[in-house]
Amino acid sequence: MELTGSRESLSREGSSLPGEWSSSALGQAFSQILHQLTGQESRRSKARNAALQDLSALLEATECDTLFEGSDASLRGMPQLLGQVAEALGKYAAPPSESEGRGDRHSEVAEKAAAVGLLFLKLLRKVEAAKNSLVCPAWKTGLRHLEGPMYIFVVTHSLEQPWTSSRSQDVAEQVLALLLQVTECGSVAGFLHGEKEDEKGRFSTIMGLLKSDLNKESWKNNPATKHVFSWTLQKVTRPWLSQHLERILPPSLLISDDYQTENRILGVRCLHHIVLNVPAADLLQYNRAQVVYHALFNHLYTPEHHLIQVSVRFDITAVLPCLLDLFPILEKALHWKGGAARPTTHCDEVLQLVLTHMEPEHRLLLRRTYARNLPAFVKRLGILTVRHLKRLERVIVGYLEVYDGPEEEARLKILETLKLLMQYTWPRVSCRLVVLLKALLKLICDVARDSSLTPEPVKNALLEEATDCLILLDHCSRGQVKGLLANIPRSCEDSKVVSCMWKVQRATEGAPCDGT
Repeated sequence: MELTGSRESLSREGSSLPGEWSSSALGQAFSQILHQLTGQESRRSKARNAALQDLSALLEATECDTLFEGSDASLRGMPQLLGQVAEALGKYAAPPSESEGRGDRHSEVAEKAAAVGLLFLKLLRKVEAAKNSLVCPAWKTGLRHLEGPMYIFVVTHSLEQPWTSSRSQDVAEQVLALLLQVTECGSVAGFLHGEKEDEKGRFSTIMGLLKSDLNKESWKNNPATKHVFSWTLQKVTRPWLSQHLERILPPSLLISDDYQTENRILGVRCLHHIVLNVPAADLLQYNRAQVVYHALFNHLYTPEHHLIQVSVRFDITAVLPCLLDLFPILEKALHWKGGAARPTTHCDEVLQLVLTHMEPEHRLLLRRTYARNLPAFVKRLGILTVRHLKRLERVIVGYLEVYDGPEEEARLKILETLKLLMQYTWPRVSCRLVVLLKALLKLICDVARDSSLTPEPVKNALLEEATDCLILLDHCSRGQVKGLLANIPRSCEDSKVVSCMWKVQRATEGAPCDGT
């Protein structure tokens, strides 16, 4: 391959053989390539293609020891210059912003990424050669300037995105494998936080490179930036994450506050990771935990099940589980001194809003989402759930009446909630005996006569859970259920209903259930 623009600068230095090129000549050649990639000429595809060809030929023709030398102040040294070239290559292969449109340009981005990835592989092989030669100690400095831009490129193009293709993903994965090999890291997590105790890691460097693209004005300019940030954040856990809290919390809040559901989901996922992996003391400092709480609480007004809790299939963290993990941190600052009534907590506030939404909700996806998280709220509040007993009763009775589809997820979770509720608040259950007993008996009869496509294991699970609730209700009412159900086995002809009634009769003769 022939060097078009860079060869002229090299020839002016008086060297024609690749091995004789001075660091100054190489610096001028790389500076020219950098100018072609970043200057006004870079807008012309012909100039950019020429720059890539020049760089490829330059890397092939240059010895590894020459490549990483150079300390000329005017050139800022070869390692730093190589880092700037790598950063420019990453921007060249970046996907277009939303305002520039998508569609046809995605295939173009994938082609660019594949070409840039091959150049990165050549660069890394030069680093590896310099590392193995033992005569070029400057390779460490060169690698330090290259690894950040290369990592961002890898994450941008290795994940399945609209702007990637199987070819660009494959090349990006090769770059990642070689990058980990050269840096002697066994995993991406080790690459980011360091695999040895005295090793600093590259997370701070990468966050520094992303910083300018993660502010309010610029974070949507490159649609890959949010994914790079989120994916990278998920790889760093405690105890390494807390030291970067000031850098990672603002972008997470910014992304979660967007009007697009996809971005809000991504932001909530980042916030949940922070809550799980940063010590409570750090989150409580400067009221950070309160800021996160209010950001999450506002999402509960959004009637979209993918945001309130996303399907487990997509493995995306949701608002309600995130809030449940945040409550213990927020409540560390609350101290009940006894005597007076316990103060209401953030969990009370959220449960009150959730119950307000649950009562009139008719969409099955949202009903399942709310029901799925209700047992966790009851467990969290314990006996303090009595504050919400009236509304919980209305929600439980209402949800038990509605068929929820073949899997019956909502009704099963509501039965689980009822069991927990009776265990924690049993002194207040007897006055609700009639309402709860009617709801449970109606459910048992409906399920026993159900001729829909509901699988038998699901029907059996519903009957078993409802029977357990009847047994608990009998304990809470001091045996009243047993007396009220005594005549049903004689008058009912449905074998499934009779079986449930006999289980209640036999169970009440035994010892009381745990928690009553």
